[in-house]
Amino acid sequence: MKRKKMLAVCLTAAMALGAAQVSTVSADDGPHLNFGCYVYSTSFDPAAYQNAAWQGMRWGITEALFKFNDDATIEPWLADSYEVSEDHMTWTFHIRDGVQFSNGNPCDAQAVADSLNRLFNVCESTEYSSTPRQYIDMASIEADNEANTVTIVTNVPYADLRGPLCFPFYTVIDVEGDTTDEAHPGGYNTTVIGTGPYVLSSFDELSKSGEIVKNENYWDGEVPYDSISVIFIEDDTTKAMALQSGDIDLTENVTTISDLQNLEADSSFYVSRKNGVRSGFALVNFNGILANDALRQAVFMAVDGQTLCDVTTGGMYTYGPAVLPSTLSYPDEELENPYAYDAEAAAALLDENGIVDTDGDGIRELDGQNINLQFDTYKNRCLSDFAEAIQSQLAVVGIGCTVNVLDSDTLWMQMQEGDYDLTNSNWITVGTGDPTAYLLNWYGDGGENFFSSDNTDAANYCGYDSEEFNELYDQFTASLDQEERDELVVQMEQVLINDCAVLVHGYYNSTMISNASKVTGAEIPAFDYYWLNTDIKPAE
Repeated sequence: MKRKKMLAVCLTAAMALGAAQVSTVSADDGPHLNFGCYVYSTSFDPAAYQNAAWQGMRWGITEALFKFNDDATIEPWLADSYEVSEDHMTWTFHIRDGVQFSNGNPCDAQAVADSLNRLFNVCESTEYSSTPRQYIDMASIEADNEANTVTIVTNVPYADLRGPLCFPFYTVIDVEGDTTDEAHPGGYNTTVIGTGPYVLSSFDELSKSGEIVKNENYWDGEVPYDSISVIFIEDDTTKAMALQSGDIDLTENVTTISDLQNLEADSSFYVSRKNGVRSGFALVNFNGILANDALRQAVFMAVDGQTLCDVTTGGMYTYGPAVLPSTLSYPDEELENPYAYDAEAAAALLDENGIVDTDGDGIRELDGQNINLQFDTYKNRCLSDFAEAIQSQLAVVGIGCTVNVLDSDTLWMQMQEGDYDLTNSNWITVGTGDPTAYLLNWYGDGGENFFSSDNTDAANYCGYDSEEFNELYDQFTASLDQEERDELVVQMEQVLINDCAVLVHGYYNSTMISNASKVTGAEIPAFDYYWLNTDIKPAE
């Protein structure tokens, strides 16, 4: 069948108006897929950024030792069995025999150990990087080549280390002869060699679009497509239009509700929608102006989260003040929100604390200066819609706010520097099988060290410091009793609500949309690490 080998969506003024200019080049016969999506990074190196780690796995280039099913159970991937010591600090994983990297090199125990050791070593010597110790407090990683096993010794016990090892940080790449690419931030490689069904053939950093091809050495069955064009499309309406025009065959997360409803109503398209495990939220910088309790509390009371979810995003999010989605099985029915939406109460609180508008320009002042919160965001999963709507809601009570729409990599770097007042994201909340890693966002000893290059183990980039939260978190990580852990999660959620520590937008419903006549098997996973996989095939 005829295929389109390269489909480039030009990021021009036409795209800003919702129209994409598309050019195609014909090539040899063979199954080909055009996938339009948001591209989060110009790197695929798991040591570079979290977005880069995700991208390699989402494009089907890299794989990890284990993977999640939709119900959060864990299945083997590159490791096929494991043993754990009685103290839960020594974990031995047998590496699946016969697996090769896409370049033909063996993915054996030594290769796995080299990949994981390189990840930790690079990240601990570089200011801007992934944070693998956020999920695994690793003491050592060693290979037994004869047994084809890798032994990971940790500094603390883990109830189940397989969960963290599902996370994209720990994807296995071929580091034989590795040389870093000094042209990129942190000196990382832009491309990687993995074990997945597809191989990166080309990538244009300017357009953020690329070409991937079949991995001829793939270990786990037939690869359905000879090639896939992955096209960066930032605008949601443009995604829908490109799908409807036939310029792309598959896309993810159309979040303009009218476009999504039109696609769902058209039998030409298959829409996979799933109540997943994602939350949208804005971190609050406690080392800036929002350290002022009255101002921070007023900000929270000025934000009408229910309207943002139901109207602004058209139901793409379900509102709730807690950091974990209500779909998860935590006993959170008794959570209370003392700072629920009440614009009049927000204005009164500001007045009571002397945060008033003295010059009549409509903006209140704090310490003699107009309040102008810096809200960093990016255009994905309605995040910029939330930021812009919150900007308007804050203006009602006299709080100034500037929305900075950035690319995701820049936002991530500024978050690590603490260069923001509010910065929003959409995260998987149980990315390691439980919320241990996610809740680490608010754990630590506070202060400027959160934004220091010496703080290699930190995940808290907001400077929030609560003795009560820290004690609960320590109890949670030390416990192996699931009922106790669930109760501690709810207690931590209540502390975060009471302290106005994180501005929760709501809980996200993910989607994957395909041309039903061309594509089959395109389901959005609850853990959306796995966009392109061998289940997605040409329709017969």
